[in-house]
Amino acid sequence: MRVIAIRTLREFWKYHPDCEQQLKAWFKEAESALWKNSNELKSEYPNASILDDNRICFNIKGNHYRLIVKINFSHQIIWIRFIGTHSEYDKINANKI
Repeated sequence: MRVIAIRTLREFWKYHPDCEQQLKAWFKEAESALWKNSNELKSEYPNASILDDNRICFNIKGNHYRLIVKINFSHQIIWIRFIGTHSEYDKINANKI
């Protein structure tokens, strides 16, 4: 899959270096993934939450951080929509971001 906005992750791990390696690992896995739908994604990431409008929420570093992406499965594109701490996540509408 093509992951758009890797810069968002880079900027985040600059201020939260404890999650850098896990975000890099997620990026590498996502980039090589060929998911056709959210069910295939869930088989690899059972703790991911499926949200509205093809958004997925991933728990990063033992649920200390949340990563929200929007996926177009037919075009194999992932847009990074949000990365933040659990408390920052609680302040947003994950289905709309």
